[in-house]
Amino acid sequence: MEIKQRLTAFLQTIPKQVQLVAVSKTKPDGLILEAYQCGQRAFGENKVQELAAKKPRLPDDIEWHFVGHLQRNKVKYIAGFVSLLHGIDSLKLLLEVDRQAARHQRIIPCLLQFHIAEEESKFGLNLTEAENLLQDESFKQLKHIQISGVMGMATNTANEQQISKEFRNLKRYYLILKEKYFPNDSAFREISMGMSGDYRLAIREGSTMIRIGTKIFGERNQ
Repeated sequence: MEIKQRLTAFLQTIPKQVQLVAVSKTKPDGLILEAYQCGQRAFGENKVQELAAKKPRLPDDIEWHFVGHLQRNKVKYIAGFVSLLHGIDSLKLLLEVDRQAARHQRIIPCLLQFHIAEEESKFGLNLTEAENLLQDESFKQLKHIQISGVMGMATNTANEQQISKEFRNLKRYYLILKEKYFPNDSAFREISMGMSGDYRLAIREGSTMIRIGTKIFGERNQ
């Protein structure tokens, strides 16, 4: 099935208010262009080197989302153009993002990543760590980042009850942070959760943004 058919069919399965981030990691420029020509603008990458290489080769109006684990020493390579960082999991990382964003005279939208899965391999904050970050004096001085919401990945399991519970926890964390720290901030609005295998459950639990690769581009190239 062609990209256009996959993308068109998939968009019919999600509500209009849910943003689709087409996860294009490992995919060649040609396939990304096919999705672009169908109107898709938000694409997700998880390797800094790959993203930095693709950016100049593809249309300028693509919204590049970085959806992987971001190392502080790599921020400088994407700070000039990235549209959204999904994986902020420490104050030190956020400080570096702010520093690099200042160099480019821009504000970078960021999501706080929460560890909601039972798997130890997943990165992310717990609620106490997130609140400590937001209460830290150094955070309050940052001028070049915008906290736009939260992100999390559920456990890789067939147990839908467990997945739904984890997504509900992320929604709860979002609501707590919204009420306590961002009550009047319209930019704090995103709940990035849900991938090809669990996006329906994520949407049911309140996702505003889903990260989909396989259902659009086919099986991932290793």
